[in-house]
Amino acid sequence: MNKTVSNADEAVSDIQDGMTLMMGGFGMSGLPENCIAALVKKGVKDLTCISNNAGVDDFGIGLMLKQRQVKKMISSYVGENAEFERQLLSGELEVELIPQGTLATRCMAAGYGMPAIFTPAGIGTEVAIGKEVRNFNGKDYLMEMAFEADFAIVKAWKGDTMGNLIYRATARNFNAVMAMAGKVTIAEVEELVEPGELDPNFIHTPGIYVHRIFQGVNYEKRIEQRTVRKRT
Repeated sequence: MNKTVSNADEAVSDIQDGMTLMMGGFGMSGLPENCIAALVKKGVKDLTCISNNAGVDDFGIGLMLKQRQVKKMISSYVGENAEFERQLLSGELEVELIPQGTLATRCMAAGYGMPAIFTPAGIGTEVAIGKEVRNFNGKDYLMEMAFEADFAIVKAWKGDTMGNLIYRATARNFNAVMAMAGKVTIAEVEELVEPGELDPNFIHTPGIYVHRIFQGVNYEKRIEQRTVRKRT
């Protein structure tokens, strides 16, 4: 079944105000740049965004924050975005900080059809406030609910028109688990090919999880913190 759409604008056309979006990427790696630009252009607002981080001030989800499109961020690491910090401290933005492993596993649980997970991460901290704790074999575990996202928006290196995806190196990050977890999954890829052109042994996300796919353009692929070794 061909799942291609023409561009990012068409891919996000039915995303509405108040929806919950999963956004793939880790730092600047593997961000769905075209879809983010399309959402900024569309002007959709009051969004809840589930993402490992909030981008930087002028890139990634940071562009949506700048436009006041995000009502709530559910994230693990947010330390590189001054506008995020300003909105948080001023009370303009609701924020839920989650241990990184818990964030990934709650995505995975949604993809697997599991309602909840139990994890020792967060026991005895503010993360556990108001949540159920159960003891298994003498150790306490915190119950965390699987995410419920209207859309998962991911970026892959290669894909075919049936939605099969291959990620490249660290750009795989949260993209793979989020691709399984959205009610509707949108994938943008650097290279879009016909079915049969991808080696099935190297497909990371089967097309059954993907509802829309398109070939993106003009990727910047920024580096969040550039570190180089001094010449000797």
